[in-house]
Amino acid sequence: MFLKLLGESIRFAWQVLSTNLLRTMLSLLGVTIGIMLIIAVFTVVDSLEKNIKDSFSFLGSNVVSVDKMNFVERDPNVPFYIYFRRPSNTYDEFEFLKSNLKNASHVTFYGTRSSTMKYKSSSINSINIYGISNEYKDVYEVDILNGRYFTSQEIEGGRNVTIIGDEVAKSLFPYESPIGKSITTRGQKLVVIGVLAKEGKSLLGTPSSDERIYIPYKMFTKMFYVGRFGVSPTIAAKGYVEDIGLVELQNEMEGMLRKVRGLKPKEESNFALNRPEAIADAIGQVFDIVGYAGWIIGGFSILVGGFGIMNIMFVSVQERTKIIGIQKSLGAKNYFILFQFLFEAIFLCLIGGVTGVLIVYLLTFIPTGGLEIALSFKNILLGVVVSSVIGVVSGIVPSAKAARLDPVEAMRAG
Repeated sequence: MFLKLLGESIRFAWQVLSTNLLRTMLSLLGVTIGIMLIIAVFTVVDSLEKNIKDSFSFLGSNVVSVDKMNFVERDPNVPFYIYFRRPSNTYDEFEFLKSNLKNASHVTFYGTRSSTMKYKSSSINSINIYGISNEYKDVYEVDILNGRYFTSQEIEGGRNVTIIGDEVAKSLFPYESPIGKSITTRGQKLVVIGVLAKEGKSLLGTPSSDERIYIPYKMFTKMFYVGRFGVSPTIAAKGYVEDIGLVELQNEMEGMLRKVRGLKPKEESNFALNRPEAIADAIGQVFDIVGYAGWIIGGFSILVGGFGIMNIMFVSVQERTKIIGIQKSLGAKNYFILFQFLFEAIFLCLIGGVTGVLIVYLLTFIPTGGLEIALSFKNILLGVVVSSVIGVVSGIVPSAKAARLDPVEAMRAG
């Protein structure tokens, strides 16, 4: 019965399209534009959100870091300089947390500063130098294309070895392999033992591993002053699981840091614990607002389109009044007539909705610079569902009118 109704509805809908092509197209235009606007907004929002979150991928996942201030939330009543007066993390604190944290799979310690790299007559400016502990690769992603990572002996001994980014390698070694060569920065010669895989530029211009080098932390301390008025290192711990596990890790880190820094119970913490998810949540809230705006803008077009579909269905009922009377005289039930016209309305709206989704899909092929836009299955499904709902809402009244027609009066009217 369902297939029979669906087949007849498609056939009648096609007749409406082919017989009154201009009228139907104008009526479907509202649905098409409405769905196109909504799906376009959601596609751009999803793509922007993904690209921006990817820009912060260097912060890691399932990671809790110890810093002087929060990434997102900051007390506006506290002067900014107060955060800078907070004590810097120390290597002893790192070793204490590494030895005692039960909810962390790995703990690392690193500091960063920028400098100029030189090799023979070539040089490259503003390169981020990361002085890291051995566990850095276990907390953050270190994708080495050529060469190798540091050994524990190189890290502990503060050897003059380095892993360089793709841009550094191309600038200093355009025609030769950098492995085994020595680069110079701040009076120190560093032997290249590895080259990172190319990451590319992020949408927000956040730090990229392409313009970065890694060196052992103890070598880093020979090149830069660490502590107050100098480099403020970061302690980062990677949790075993997300959500609840990270909350437990964060609470454990806070308790241990307060203990090792000798803070009394009523004293405020002189450090901040940050999670990358906080940035992601803040970004998500902004894009939620943009999404609501998309619904409002597209909703007006959908409203106009819905009235257009309803108008088509009333005309269709009027034109097929005699056919309805014949069907009822042959024993057709009211629900058969109702579903016949309701399916037709849904089918017409789906045509408009699918057309709108198709237009958005074609628009994703337009070059947008560094922004990668992709139409997700979720948004395709959203377009189909919204189209179906519009079909039901706009077709239910004409369908109910057709179902309630008296067979004798219907045949006379025809």
